[in-house]
Formats: sequence, structure tokens, C-alpha cells
Amino acid sequence: MMPGRLFLTKLARGLLTVWLIVTLTFVALNLSGDPIEALVGDQAPAEVIAHYREKFGLDRPLWQQYVSYVAGIAQGDFGLSLSDQRPATELIAAALPRTLRLGLTAFVLGLLLGVGLGIVAALNRNRPVDRFVMSFAVLGFSLPNFFLGILLILLFSLHWRLLPSSGDQTIWHLILPAITLGTHFAGTFARFTRSAMLEVLNKQYVVAARAKGVPRPRRVLWHALPNAAIPIITIIGLKLGDLVAGSIIVETVFAVPGVGRLLVNAVTSRDFALVQAILIMTSITMVLANLAVDAIYALIDPRMRAARSES
Repeated sequence: MMPGRLFLTKLARGLLTVWLIVTLTFVALNLSGDPIEALVGDQAPAEVIAHYREKFGLDRPLWQQYVSYVAGIAQGDFGLSLSDQRPATELIAAALPRTLRLGLTAFVLGLLLGVGLGIVAALNRNRPVDRFVMSFAVLGFSLPNFFLGILLILLFSLHWRLLPSSGDQTIWHLILPAITLGTHFAGTFARFTRSAMLEVLNKQYVVAARAKGVPRPRRVLWHALPNAAIPIITIIGLKLGDLVAGSIIVETVFAVPGVGRLLVNAVTSRDFALVQAILIMTSITMVLANLAVDAIYALIDPRMRAARSES
């Protein structure tokens, strides 16, 4: 594990990040307009608007709303959804399994494909296979998800009629969204894996292993790859924390009723409690992913272990 002081420092930074996101989201949403008018319509009687503003505590001064909201978050209460009249956490819990199923499937697909292609490209530097892999990587992480998703729908759903274009009822509904999101992950992982592997393939310990007659697969898997793991783990941690945010467009294109689509609908209806709850959940996921990456560093990086022994 990482040194205690370093862990506490990173934890404090993570909590500060979450607090800043909570504050900025609260301010931005309150500046975007009156959510009660979006709920009941701007033509509703004044007494109806006043009733709902009092019901949701929006008639109080802004600073009191902020203090009350932060205190509620500290107790695990993210408030009621304005449009659904249910706790925001209940709505998120209902949609989260679909997002996790899509995100984790796409993540594993992208990880296996991207790391594998990145290793192949590094071992065949400047050869046609390397140029092909890098072309795929650039296309994968630069091509907008909505464009790739619509293209896949046109080909596999409308033209060839092989796969469904929307929903999440069966495993077949998962294929096109997972490919769409996984292609982005694969392109990113392939690029970083290739760069990391190229840095270590010419190191002395790899050259010495080759001189000793160590088979190439063993040199790659046991000598090169573990030493190239730190930058790869960094991008893996960042992308793992990005699962919910990365699913927003894909869920919208394929009509998957997950957290991403829930967020889009909440922003459209100015559902403050729901938007804030989703953004806080996403930020906490990012913070935890970064803490996990730092903990893995401490296990695989000798310099971190040395710092732990000195502390």
C-alpha cells in the first residue's frame, strides 16, 4: 500500500474535488433558471408555483438551500427528483445496472483489444501492421461515439437486419452499444500501450533477456509488459472512472435506459436533485479510480515501496 501521509493527502484532494463539483453544479443549475417553471409550466397559477417551491425548499435563500443540500449529502440524502417525486438515489439505483453492464462490457472489450493491439504494434514498429494498428487507434479515440453508433445502426440494423438498434432487453441489444463505446476505449489503450512498450523494449534488462535466449513471449509478458504497466494503469484508471460519463451519448443513441440517458432527461427538465446526484456519483467514481491507481502504483513501483519504508 502507499505511504499513509501520501494516501491522506490524495484522499483530501479527492474530497476537495467532490466538494468543488457539488458547489459548482449547485451554482450552475440555480443560474440556469427556475426548475419549478419547467415542472409545472410558466403559465401555471402563482399559488401552484409557490406551493411547489415551498415543497422542495426552493423558497428559501440560496445559501440556506446550499447548506441544507450539503448537509443532506453528508447523510446520504440527495433529495427528491422534481419530475418523478422519488428519491434521486432510487432512480439512479434503478438505472445503474444497465449502465454498468454496458460500460463494463465495453471496457473489458476495449482493454483486451487495445492492450493486445498495442503490444503487437510495438513489436512490429514502423511495419505495416504497426501503421494499421495506429490508424485504428487514432480512428477509435477520435471518432465521435454518436457518429459510430449511428453508422453501426445503419449497417447492422437497417441494412443487414442482424442486430437490434435500441433497448436492452437481450444480450443482442448490448452488442452494438458495447462495440461503439469499446472502440473508443480500445483506441486509447492501444496508443498508450504501444508508447509504453516502445520505451522498455530497448532497456538493458530486456536486451539481456534476449541475449540469454529467453523466448520472445516470455520477454514480452514477464520483462517488458510489467515495466510498461504504470502508464497503462494510469489510463485504465482514468477510463474506468469515465464509464458513466462515457455512456451518456451511447445510451442516448441506442435508447438504453441507463444513468447516462437519465442524466440527459434530468438536464432537459432541470431536475436539480437528480443532476447533482449523478454528477456527484460520477466524480466519486473518478476519485476512487484515481486512489485505486495510486494504490496499484505502490504495489508495482519500487520507488513507491521505498517511500513507504522511509515513512
